[in-house]
Amino acid sequence: MQRRELLKLIASATGVAMIGMPAFVYGQAPVAHSTSSFSSDDVALMDEIAETIIPRTDTPGAKDAEVGAFMAVFVADCYTAEDQARFRAGLADLEKRAGGRFLALAPAERARLLGKLDAQASAQSRGAWVSPQGASSGGNLHYFTMIKQLVLFSFFTSRVGATEVLRYEPVPGHYDGDLPYEPGTPAWGTS
Repeated sequence: MQRRELLKLIASATGVAMIGMPAFVYGQAPVAHSTSSFSSDDVALMDEIAETIIPRTDTPGAKDAEVGAFMAVFVADCYTAEDQARFRAGLADLEKRAGGRFLALAPAERARLLGKLDAQASAQSRGAWVSPQGASSGGNLHYFTMIKQLVLFSFFTSRVGATEVLRYEPVPGHYDGDLPYEPGTPAWGTS
């Protein structure tokens, strides 16, 4: 299985569980209508981190989906103050580990750094969870887990990720306008 296929599988299988239902619903708001306390340099950093995780190949990458801008709005609007602080501290720690400038690293060095962080996050986050209200499990969640989950969520819920990478059907199934009706049968509903 290729990495991109695995990422698609993870995103589709755990997207709502990782992020939480209220955050998933709030995350559907257009990026342009929200304000964020992240600077343009922060957004550029998040874009490059995301592009390292989901690079452009024969399909679009994270920068094509403007993942950094979405992440900035999502963190500012949907994360608790504690999780926002952990996320921001994580970005600062990542920059520190990169010698003060992640953007100046070569792509292979970026991938190596994120690989090390991913291994640390995996070891630290065993048994950690994020509740639907967004509260983490007592601070046990590593900041890189937060970043990686948000990259996956941002990419695969974007127009680019949903329509150019995933198999996209605007209206799943088909319409049957001549369905037999039996009196007393309840109407269809959705939730």
